[in-house]
Amino acid sequence: MKINRRETLAGISALSMTQLIACNPSERPGSAKDLIHLDGIAQAELIQSGHMSAREAVEAALTRIENLNPKLNAFTDINAEQALDRADNIDALSAFAGLPYALKDLNEYPGLKLERGTAMFKDNMGKGVSPYTHKIDEAGLIVLGKTATPEFGLLGTTEPLAYVPCKNPWNLDHSTGGSSGGAGAAVAARIMPIAQASDGGGSIRNPAAQCGLVGLKPTRGRFPDQGNPKRDIEISIKHAVSLSVRDNAMMLALTEAQNGPLPPVGFVSGPSTAHKRIAMTINDVLGRPPHPDVEKAVMKTAKLLEDQGHEIIPVDLGPGLDPTVFDDFIILWGESVVPIVKAVEAQTGRPVRETGLLEGWTMDLSDRYEALDPATIAPAMQRLKNAGEQINAWLSGFDAWLTPSTAMPAPTLGWTRGDLAFDQNLERSAQMVAHLSMHNVAGTPGISVPAGFSDGLPVGIQLSAKRGDEKTLLELAYGLEIAMPWMGKLPPVHA
Repeated sequence: MKINRRETLAGISALSMTQLIACNPSERPGSAKDLIHLDGIAQAELIQSGHMSAREAVEAALTRIENLNPKLNAFTDINAEQALDRADNIDALSAFAGLPYALKDLNEYPGLKLERGTAMFKDNMGKGVSPYTHKIDEAGLIVLGKTATPEFGLLGTTEPLAYVPCKNPWNLDHSTGGSSGGAGAAVAARIMPIAQASDGGGSIRNPAAQCGLVGLKPTRGRFPDQGNPKRDIEISIKHAVSLSVRDNAMMLALTEAQNGPLPPVGFVSGPSTAHKRIAMTINDVLGRPPHPDVEKAVMKTAKLLEDQGHEIIPVDLGPGLDPTVFDDFIILWGESVVPIVKAVEAQTGRPVRETGLLEGWTMDLSDRYEALDPATIAPAMQRLKNAGEQINAWLSGFDAWLTPSTAMPAPTLGWTRGDLAFDQNLERSAQMVAHLSMHNVAGTPGISVPAGFSDGLPVGIQLSAKRGDEKTLLELAYGLEIAMPWMGKLPPVHA
């Protein structure tokens, strides 16, 4: 689907620019400094209207990367010449035309490295495009470079041992989350208003929460082939983190499949007046409470939703999942890692632990999977499938489900890392993504939006819904964006 300028402008919410992007209405955006207060649609409008060229937008973003990346380590590769050449030849009427963009470094793209956060692929160059990245090009977005990810996107922090840790612009001693941490840092620091991310266990919503952004994990099957690793259950999906709800909504409309298994969502342009029944759960599947400031954020959000006419229904443990579901989820992750370990050993002719090419967490996941009795794997996968159906069926009894996004604000760097003991990483990862990964198992959509701060670090809440109902989540997110506007809040490290 190609959405042109007229369709884009017609679909944009009637809410004023001041409500959406917190700009001073007496100032006309135009300077490079003004751009940090604008979301992606607003910046694209400047290009479409002739107030700024695509080249100028790209040059401004490249300058922001040059100034900020040494502090943040958000970007792993940049191709300025390629981006500027594309800017000079962009179709000025396409949606998001000329808007600077970045891909997470798990995506292949011509002219940019494809290192996947691992020493195994250091200096490897990408060559082709997937159907998904082709849609990004069609949308008029200009890919400047790649953003950081942990090794193969396997941890909830972005601190790959073969490279440098990505740092949170709200506090440089803290994690950006993961595995789309580079995207989170780039958008939070206002280097660009939206960036590509992906989510196989919370990896869009985790950095969105920890960096104060909007992050939507769409429904399984929403997109064409995204080039994901093959697993018994497809848990990973690509989308974006953004400053505003409408940018996330527009990206969904531009990239979703038009003839796929799900009816297209289209561009959701603003809140609905319909009153919704919203379940609310504070504790995770194991009954563990979140950080007190996270609980306060959920309760505050519930009050705002009630004030908007929605019904909040407290539910202790949501769909009542068996607590062992996370153990089965780790088996699923391990399944996709085994071929990587075997490839390293085949290429080097040495045991993988002698090569120095993979992190301990990656090798441990593979070892744990290989040590399983093969007869136990199929039942574990069936339990996950059953849990997914249970979650979706339970969600079908409500319009949405309000929970924490992550159980805590961004931890300090090193709290999880690829060289920590397996059990320590496992326990901490389970604590971090307990509210998130169940939706990867179920294929249900979830969105994280900013909901406050804890000692200067952002706190996010999650809204989820039954499969295929991104529309309700976006509408509710628009309402929260109006009630507690977040775009005007800038981190200490910003453009």
